[in-house]
Amino acid sequence: MKFTQRNSVFSVFMLMTAITLSGCAGMTYQEKGTAAGAVIGGVAGNAIGGGVLGTAAGAVVGGVVGHEVAKPKR
Repeated sequence: MKFTQRNSVFSVFMLMTAITLSGCAGMTYQEKGTAAGAVIGGVAGNAIGGGVLGTAAGAVVGGVVGHEVAKPKR
């Protein structure tokens, strides 16, 4: 069986997902919202702007939005 680059990328993605999810066990709801917003924003920023700058800007904006959305109601 040939180990292609696609299989390699998928394996790394699955490993990183497992590590990330195991690190979320002790997070508060707001911290999870911030992290989810950053991931979604990073993906959207990369799709819209492309490159590292677009990804970073999207992650920052998404993290701020996720933080505010998940803020506890008072």
